[in-house]
Amino acid sequence: MKFDFVVVGATGMQGRIVSKDLLKSDYSVLLCGRDKSRVMHLLKMYNKTSFAFVDLRDKKNTIKVIKNSGANVVVNCAEGDWNIDLLKMCIEAGVNSIDLGSDIPMTRKQFRLNYILKKKRLIHITGCGSVPGIGNVMLRYGDEKFDSIDTIKVGFAWNSNIKKFVLPFSIASITEEFVVKASYLHNHKIKMVKPMDSLVNCYHRAVGKQKEFKVGHHPETYTFHKFSEKKGIKNIEFYAGFPEHSMSVIQMFIDVGLANKKPLNFHGMKIRPIDFLTEVLKNIKSPKGYTETENLWVFIEGKHGGKKRKVMMECIVPTIKGWEDAGCNIDTGMPASIIAQMVFNGTISKPGAYSPEFVVPYEPFFKELRKRKMIVLENGKVIN
Repeated sequence: MKFDFVVVGATGMQGRIVSKDLLKSDYSVLLCGRDKSRVMHLLKMYNKTSFAFVDLRDKKNTIKVIKNSGANVVVNCAEGDWNIDLLKMCIEAGVNSIDLGSDIPMTRKQFRLNYILKKKRLIHITGCGSVPGIGNVMLRYGDEKFDSIDTIKVGFAWNSNIKKFVLPFSIASITEEFVVKASYLHNHKIKMVKPMDSLVNCYHRAVGKQKEFKVGHHPETYTFHKFSEKKGIKNIEFYAGFPEHSMSVIQMFIDVGLANKKPLNFHGMKIRPIDFLTEVLKNIKSPKGYTETENLWVFIEGKHGGKKRKVMMECIVPTIKGWEDAGCNIDTGMPASIIAQMVFNGTISKPGAYSPEFVVPYEPFFKELRKRKMIVLENGKVIN
């Protein structure tokens, strides 16, 4: 069977969301991963799908599976550590690809492959989830409102109706946000700060008050600057916001060493604590009736027509019927599905390496978000 899409990492949370959204949109999807049991519900529910065992450490087999699928687009939902490797495999297989985002050094490496992607007439878009992803497209929309831009702040904040810990997204990515020094642009210069030394109290629509802190490994500090450099951008900051009941548990994981990536000896085996924690958390179910709401936001400050202007872009993400197990994580998987579909159907057709603000048209993208119950606002006014 020939497939429209290959989803790598389909057995993880985001992979399942992307796959389900593509299948609900009536596309055929090859689900690739290491644990078939985690996608059996999709295999039983939809006819236009199948499963293939893929371990990204086996490059030869991964390329073979991609080629044999006949797919036009690969959606990479594996951990970000694999983004550059899988991109190179997709180039070798001759297919377009997107991913959910990399840290800044890896994003730079992906952009350096721009020439070979153009030469082979292939498209790669990195950072196609929430932030990065929706935030990048909101920047593309907001950028048009300014002649010059002084400051861009971007981030996420979320909360839940039941104050119990439920894994928000990849625990490996989350703990990095808490501990890795945050880089940010201040007056054209890169500055560094410890995340917990940058705590601020903020209020966001549909979420309320909570503590937020600067995060450094997000690629927006790099891609936003690349996109808005022509308008004189001076300051870029990324903020992560977690409710107290989630933040305290995550900090506890870090404090007791469960987020450590250094292998430990356990009965003769080498085990990384973060890998053990990841597997344990896969088995934690959401409480009955549990719902989440997230606010993705981009604040832009600058000038238009010689006058100062401020624009606050927001995307409000609810828990929606039929996707309760995903919570507000739909805002990562669903945008990836939307952008992958745009590549597949030719809405995005320019070969090369990009982040979403460079190539994703905001009007149809926002329209697709609204179909999925996600509302986009400009200074408090709904625009989709």
